[in-house]
Amino acid sequence: MKTIAKNKMSALLDALIKKYQVFAPVQQDDLVVDFNAIRSGAEAYLEYNNSNEPVKKMFFPQSETLFTYTQGGSTETPELQPKQPRVIFGVRPCDTRSLALMDKVFDGPDFQDPYYLEKRKNTTIFTLACNNPRNNCFCSSLGYGPFFQKDTDVFMVDLGEKYLLEPITAAGTKIVKGLPGLEDAREKELSRRKALEKEAAGKITKKVDLKNLPEKLSGIFDHPVWDEIHEKCIGCGVCTYFCPTCHCFDIVDETRDDQGRRVRVWDSCMYPSFTQEASGHNPRETGKERMRQRLMHKFKYFVDNYDEVACVGCGRCMNNCPVGSDLVQVIEKINNLKREDVYE
Repeated sequence: MKTIAKNKMSALLDALIKKYQVFAPVQQDDLVVDFNAIRSGAEAYLEYNNSNEPVKKMFFPQSETLFTYTQGGSTETPELQPKQPRVIFGVRPCDTRSLALMDKVFDGPDFQDPYYLEKRKNTTIFTLACNNPRNNCFCSSLGYGPFFQKDTDVFMVDLGEKYLLEPITAAGTKIVKGLPGLEDAREKELSRRKALEKEAAGKITKKVDLKNLPEKLSGIFDHPVWDEIHEKCIGCGVCTYFCPTCHCFDIVDETRDDQGRRVRVWDSCMYPSFTQEASGHNPRETGKERMRQRLMHKFKYFVDNYDEVACVGCGRCMNNCPVGSDLVQVIEKINNLKREDVYE
């Protein structure tokens, strides 16, 4: 393991910028921090809780041109591989974990998405441990935690005056070897890391039991509890757009004169038009059916398909919901249903 003094971190990032396109958290205003491409290490803001938007947008953009075409029949596909290899620096563990879940969708045994995979293949990720989880974080309930260090290339910890860097993958080891300002970690710094990990875990106050949730959901598809759960939802779709694992999309054609392009854009299962059929029939006609689908997909169908819950406990859906819907409370409500109320 290596350490670097905080006053040398800007120089380290400048060294990365010479070889890579570097994305890092950048402070937009007093409340918003998001990942953007940086031209100088001084632009990076690492003293943050979590980014406003998930880093999935770096691999699965909100709008992406798949190909262009002309009336004569010629088509042109944009270069899939980034012009430069990329580094995403300072990602929180929940977001790196979310990318591993997205991989299951876009890199499955039957279908591989080249637009997503080329970005993944050419990106190195530096994860920054979460010393101060936010009030709505519940990642520990999913078996992760604020110091979860899998699914990344380099794992970093803020020790106070220094950062600790631990290469996890071969790509991470290679990139760390060429960085300036690094020193070998000392025993007291490794002890400090352990103390911070324990302290951070203790700051997560939201807990939820997911152990039997998939089984519970399979028995309540037509249960009246859904009438209560969806009641205050206004169907804005904010929860899906801020979610790091939601991956629904639509494909549209945009044309002008004799030219056009086919575009993939984010979509949301919370929108009435998501399941609107050409006949006019909508199998999820009301917010009740749409809310049920969202929860069933994350905690039942995704588990059936991939043996994983499609949630990382980042709390963004609760942080941004305009009517204050609390996912943890919803899950607790389902968990608290009596056995005689759950039926096949």
